[in-house]
Amino acid sequence: MKIFLGACALIGLTGAASGADMITYDTDQSFGDVTFGLENAILDAGLVIDHVSHTGDMLERTRADLGSDVVLFQEADIYSFCSAQISREVMEADPMNVVFCPYDIFVIVRPETPDVTTIGFRTYPEGAMKKVEAMLDGIARAAIGLD
Repeated sequence: MKIFLGACALIGLTGAASGADMITYDTDQSFGDVTFGLENAILDAGLVIDHVSHTGDMLERTRADLGSDVVLFQEADIYSFCSAQISREVMEADPMNVVFCPYDIFVIVRPETPDVTTIGFRTYPEGAMKKVEAMLDGIARAAIGLD
């Protein structure tokens, strides 16, 4: 398996428009293979997928109605899920960590790089939430065979 942007390298990106810090992995695996791997990695961790947001489909479906000719993604899904154990731990440390639950991992393919599938998630604040970040990192890496 070929991994882009460095041999199995972790890439921290800062979204200029959103200000969101993310951890992403790029792969030459297809979108379908990565989402299949992600579903299995979530289930293998003993977790349940709460929701799959088909964000790319929604943006494409509404593009013309909103007067845009910009295709943002070839494909883009966001998987939401939670871990009762880890959530309890981080919320016992600070009940306001509830704001971060459920946890999301996204999978996207951009039109300008159709042979690259990106999987990633937001970073979390220092402290207890780094445990969630580590869980998400393990799941994302397992989804593309980096574990």
